[in-house]
Parts: sequence; structure tokens; C-alpha cells
Amino acid sequence: MQGALDFRDRAKLFASLEAQTFDLLVIGGGVTGAGVARDAAMRGLKVALVEARDFASGTSSRSSKMIHGGLRYLAQGDLALVREAASERKAVEAIAPHLTRLTPFIVPAKNLAGIAKLNAGLWTFEKLGGVAKDRKHETWSREELAKNEPAMRVDDLAGAIVYPEYLTDDARLTLANVRSATVHGAVVANYAPVTDLLVEGDHVVGAVIGDGLGGNDGARVLATVVVNAAGPWVDALRKLEDGGAPKRLTLTKGIHVVLPGEKLPVSRTVVISTPDKRSIFAVPKRGMTYIGTTDTFYEGADYWPKIETADVDYLLDAVAARFTSPPLKPSDLTSAWSGVRPLVAEEGKSPSDISRKDEIWTGPGEMLSIAGGKLTAYRQMAQDVVDMVQRALGGKASKSVTATTPLVSGDVNVGVVIQQLRAQGLPEHEAERLVQLYGSEATDAVGGPAVEAKRAVMFEGALTLEDYWVRRSARAWFDPDAGIGALGPAARAMGDLLGWSDDEREQQVVACRAIHDESMAFQRS
Repeated sequence: MQGALDFRDRAKLFASLEAQTFDLLVIGGGVTGAGVARDAAMRGLKVALVEARDFASGTSSRSSKMIHGGLRYLAQGDLALVREAASERKAVEAIAPHLTRLTPFIVPAKNLAGIAKLNAGLWTFEKLGGVAKDRKHETWSREELAKNEPAMRVDDLAGAIVYPEYLTDDARLTLANVRSATVHGAVVANYAPVTDLLVEGDHVVGAVIGDGLGGNDGARVLATVVVNAAGPWVDALRKLEDGGAPKRLTLTKGIHVVLPGEKLPVSRTVVISTPDKRSIFAVPKRGMTYIGTTDTFYEGADYWPKIETADVDYLLDAVAARFTSPPLKPSDLTSAWSGVRPLVAEEGKSPSDISRKDEIWTGPGEMLSIAGGKLTAYRQMAQDVVDMVQRALGGKASKSVTATTPLVSGDVNVGVVIQQLRAQGLPEHEAERLVQLYGSEATDAVGGPAVEAKRAVMFEGALTLEDYWVRRSARAWFDPDAGIGALGPAARAMGDLLGWSDDEREQQVVACRAIHDESMAFQRS
């Protein structure tokens, strides 16, 4: 299978990382690092990518799962960012149509002046972004809003603006970039944390990696250029290059909560205003509705930041003010996720006011560090980094073709594959789920958790049950039981391939249940 990631022979994998000197070593397997690896490999560079845990295990699996067109940047007057976001939205749709689900966004307005302002803003946005005629916004009256979204409270509204945006699966988008990098020769490894940087003279020439799962001695990976794409851990890696490196990142925490769709019935994404002048979203997905996000300062680059009761109350209170359905309680929620955003520090600004622009820094050892940015713009960020890498290698930046070359499993007609799955007897919702996860490979993924988990090991680099449950299937978030029922069959299938004993299988299940229980601890407070 194209771009198959099978990491069961860890000794062989580490040996392949030591066997050559690479042009480029990318540290960090989130969406930015994966995008850099793909772009560089497609330009003919010898590339290695290492990730401390699993691909997309940090910020790149904890986003609001949206490919934004950049409308919010228009309000900030940043026209260049609007153009970039709109252009990148088109690019992601072109290379991964299964990972860009078109969905209407509803922006309520309290008066006619508000509608006029939104209309003017969207007209400008559509001009700057080259939005197709059939995807331009429309205006709803209060009566139309009440008819189309009957659960909304509309008595204080004049109407709404409705425009299309895209939903994605951030972890699957990351994985598709990783797999695509290997198609072009990249050597990639997860659970390979960097323990030190290798320096010759005053130049960073590689890294020492360990085995995050134990059992191997790790490896020394040599490269002419090293890129630090470690997300929230960028500053920690910069400290390895320069012990006196000042802190450059500000971390903020965002949480999302999930509940059955019947508890908050929306058929489109609804933008909800909050008392502190922010906006949150209520998003329908797989029969569930998820709500997010918060934006608060956070100390510490934790993999699983604690979800506080105040975080949950903030979201549920805002929903209660906009919907007529019975007020939601924490006990209504089935799952929740949290993550940290690595933003370029701006003194004196609130979390939501800090720019989402990306920056690239060159350290004293010539290591390139990429920080900030948004999921939507990951491909352009990667292109900019690889341009710099090629110049650092002594050449000119060659043309990137990542905006037009489909990702692995992205060369797909979504409607046709859904029809094929329906012909096999799958209900529509399950056919859509499989296509959104697997794209052109969806017909090979039919069979439930055991089949999916087996594929995750053999083709998608999964080495723990959490890898499958959270990042390969998203069952942890969007199954009605938070994917708890899938853990047993998935553990058995993975254990057969990875050589787990019965005790190890049970430990894997217990570890996933612990993640769920800790994420939902607010229900017990």
C-alpha cells in the first residue's frame, strides 16, 4: 500500500535513521513538521522526521478541526492573512477532499446594522479569496433562521449570515502528510524523542533520539539542516541548542466538549457569542455535537492539559444563552479534549488577541525553528520552511508542488466511494465516516474496530491502543460511548500484530480508560 507505515521492527527503523546523513532532519510530527517533511521529500531532499510520541499527539489532534478561510483576520485588517487562508483552504480541499467537509457556518446578527457589516465583510472576503459563485454567503431573516435551526433562540436576533467553511480531521490530515512524505523517500519514526542535539563546531548537525517505548538504544541521526517543528515544545528544543535562549512562545489552552446530537440539535455550525466578546462554535459531527473552544493562558506543554469545571461552564453557559433546548449539564457530555496552542509571545495581549501568524527563527547553531501559525496554513508554512532549507543547503528554492499533488488516499471521488460502501450494505452515516477517515482506502477499512485497528498497525504507524482510539479513528471523541466499546476488540487485533501478552492488552485498555476518566473528571466535581 502506498505510504504504508509499519513500525513493528523498531530496531530496523532506528538502524535506517543511522545509516545515512540526511539533508534535513525534522523534529516534531505534528501537521507542520509532517508538511515540511512531505514538501522537502517531494523536492528531492533526503529527509528524516522524528516525533517524541505519536504523530499529531499534541496540538495537531486537539484543534477545533476546521479549515478556516480567514474571515476573522479581515476584522483585524490583515488582508494578506485573509488571502493566504482562503488560498490554503482551496489547496487542502484539492489535495485531500475527504478531509475537507463543506459545512455552512451561521453567524447570528442582532440588528440590521450587524447584518450589513457582516455582508460587507464577507463580500470583501469573497473577493480577496476568489470564492466561487456557488459558495458565496447568503442572508437569512429571523424567520428563516428559526425555520432552519429551530433549536436556536432568535427573539433577540434580526437574522444571520450563512457562509461555507470546511471541517477536517486534524490527526488524519497530519498522518496523510507523514505517509505522503514516505512515498517520496522520507524516513519517519514516532515514539522517538530527541534527548540531545549533535553539534560540530558551532553548527547543529543532528540529534540523539531515544526509544519512547523502550527496547531499543535509540539512534544518532545526522543531517545537514535541522528543523525544529516541535509545537509547544519548540522552546525546550531551542534550549538544547542554546542554554540561554529566551522564551519565545506563549501557550494557551483550548477545550472542546462533545454530547449526543439530540441534546443540542444543530444541522450546521453555529457561531455563538460569549460575554467576553469571543465566539465559540457548536458543530454537528457523526450524530454528535461538539462545542468549543476556550482560550486561556496555560503554563506547561502538557499532552493532556486538565479540563477545569470553569472551562466547561464557560462553554455550556454560552450555549444556554443562545438555544431554547434544556440547559446542558456536565453529565450530558460524553467526551472532551484539551490541548495547548503554541503562539508567538506578544506582551500585554489577551490569549484571543495574540496573532496566529507563524515565524521562523534561526538559532546560533543554524537550527530553524517554526512557531505559531494555524492548521489551515500548515502547507504554506511548510513551503516557506523548505525554501529556507534549500537555501541553507547552498542552492536555490525550487518549486513546491504540494498544493496540487494529492495526499495519500486523497485522490478520491468522495461521492463514488460512499456509493460503493452503501452497495456493501453499510448505512449512510458509517459510509460517510469511513470515507472521511480513509479516503480512497475506505473500502478496505470495512469491518469495525478490529479491522480498523489492524490497518492502523500495518499501514498507519500505530504502536499503542491510544494511537488508534484517539488519532486513527477519533472514536475517543465522536463515538456515543467515547469509543470505550471499541477498546477491547481493537486491543485484541493490535495485540496479535504487536505481540502483546494478555496483561499488556489489558494495560493498553486501562491506559485509554484513564485518559477518558481524567478528561471527564469535571463531571465528578
